[in-house]
Amino acid sequence: MNKSKTSFRTCMCAEITKEDLGKKVTLSGWVQRRRDLGGVIFIHLRDRSGIMQLVANSELNKEVFETAENIRNEYVLKVSGEVVLRDEENFNPNIETGELELKLDTMEVLDSANTPPIYIDESDNANEATRLEYRFLDLRKDKIKNNLITRAKTCSVVRNFLDSEGFLEIETPFLGKPTPEGARDFLVPSRIRKGKFFGLPQSPQLFKQILMVSGMDRYYQIVKCFRDEDLRQDRQPEFTQIDLEMSFVDVDDVIDVNERLVKKVFKEIIDYDIEAPIMRMEFSEAMDRFGSDKPDTRFGMELFDLSDLLKDCKFNVFAGPIKNGGSVRAINAKGLADFFSRRDIDALVDYVKTYGAKGLAWIAVNEDGSIKSQITKFLSEEETKGILDRAKAENGDIVFIVADKNKVVYDSLGNLRLHIAKKAEIKMDEGFNFLWVTNFPMFEYDENEKRYKAMHHPFTAPMDEDLDKLESEPGEVRAKAYDLVVNGVEMGGGSIRIHSGEVQQKVFNVLGFSDEEAENKFGFLLKALKYGTPPHGGLAFGLDRMIMLLVDTENIRDVIAFPKTQNHTCLMSDAPSIVSEEQLEELGIEVVDEEE
Repeated sequence: MNKSKTSFRTCMCAEITKEDLGKKVTLSGWVQRRRDLGGVIFIHLRDRSGIMQLVANSELNKEVFETAENIRNEYVLKVSGEVVLRDEENFNPNIETGELELKLDTMEVLDSANTPPIYIDESDNANEATRLEYRFLDLRKDKIKNNLITRAKTCSVVRNFLDSEGFLEIETPFLGKPTPEGARDFLVPSRIRKGKFFGLPQSPQLFKQILMVSGMDRYYQIVKCFRDEDLRQDRQPEFTQIDLEMSFVDVDDVIDVNERLVKKVFKEIIDYDIEAPIMRMEFSEAMDRFGSDKPDTRFGMELFDLSDLLKDCKFNVFAGPIKNGGSVRAINAKGLADFFSRRDIDALVDYVKTYGAKGLAWIAVNEDGSIKSQITKFLSEEETKGILDRAKAENGDIVFIVADKNKVVYDSLGNLRLHIAKKAEIKMDEGFNFLWVTNFPMFEYDENEKRYKAMHHPFTAPMDEDLDKLESEPGEVRAKAYDLVVNGVEMGGGSIRIHSGEVQQKVFNVLGFSDEEAENKFGFLLKALKYGTPPHGGLAFGLDRMIMLLVDTENIRDVIAFPKTQNHTCLMSDAPSIVSEEQLEELGIEVVDEEE
């Protein structure tokens, strides 16, 4: 059965093969290009599958030729004719049907089109704002169209795999209770319950745990999530997760299922074989070596610690942070001493300051072995040699050093190594480097609020061996948490959850929640935990980020049909927009600072 056959076509353009030579077919689609050679007009007809060349000949069919003379790009046509072989010199290897063409018998213009403000072609150089305003045209381009086809195929592979593993696809509510999960909630006012608000879900976290309490055993959904946060290339206010949860499991069980899932996705979608088991690295090692909990392991330039060498040095810029519990760490940009001019190095200093660093020290080893630096005059020869030895520095290398609190040091050098790699076009390992980052800290201390916060969320289970530290040394407690990192991108993350009401209460105490606050924010989960809760855990993949990796793009807007801009607007639909006074009055809302 030809599933693409309708009353407007017998097949789609790219479905035609040499086996159809001499057959009569009917096609419908858009005019991609038109070439008038006098008595013959060639037309590239485009539909979702691809392109078919049409031929209108004035001597063979005058009526069709006259119609073809008046059509323009993006007109919508219905045509019929005979499939014939092109002349060999006119073969086009760039399209699937490049050896064939359709000798037209009929042509019907289904709709005309204005001149498009952007070219429906990969060579189009319209700015992104124009492309997003005319997204319905941008989506006709092969690149964006193929990204969405990949997205659809990926979702199908995911569903088939999880269905075969005994997971149930279960929907959870969009209209829920606002909860503190690390970002601002999008709020939806209630007309019926004036003064009260729903919160759009930042994730289905609480509901999927409830489903485990309910005995569903294995749950998944491909679900929209919403976070009101500042945007960047790989972030949107509404995004999609492949969300799953499992009962009676521990870390290895969850990782096993998800390794097999991503292995199947990458094999079926891009024919890429992932080596399993995927390497694991503890959070502490990732930070020490790469300065990041989502390390890009495709290249070296790893961090190394200089604190033991410099703790007693007379240079207070280094010694001071060490005495205050911080560290001095560095990276060696091998062979790049001559790559960076003094102006470039000043720019790198400004770059690390955006991550909280007070400065960036450096030591360059010239090709003749001499040293160039502004800090060596503050160090002994032994200390300078110790730094270069630890860096394994050779002629032509330059060592960059940051001294500060550990978080600042890690953030600064971790991002600096990525920045240098991109700027210097450092050769990366080919393919995909997959890595599980495990054993995250349970809590992180907020210096501004002077309290602990959950590194992931308040329902992550602590490591069994760290339970006795929950109340006495919360900063030392590790969590049963795990992230899957690919080429420096966090593609997914999850944890084993707390299934003991007593442990959950202790965690709330560490986070500073009173019993009343905990009940107010998470009451329905706490109630459920009193009625028999299985050990459970799960993971959520960022579908958008997964597709970005599969289609090799760095812009999340390339893999979403109708994305938002960095200021949370949809240029095509002009959302968000002003609503009428009547609607606001119904909701009991008054706008006090209306943005024009």
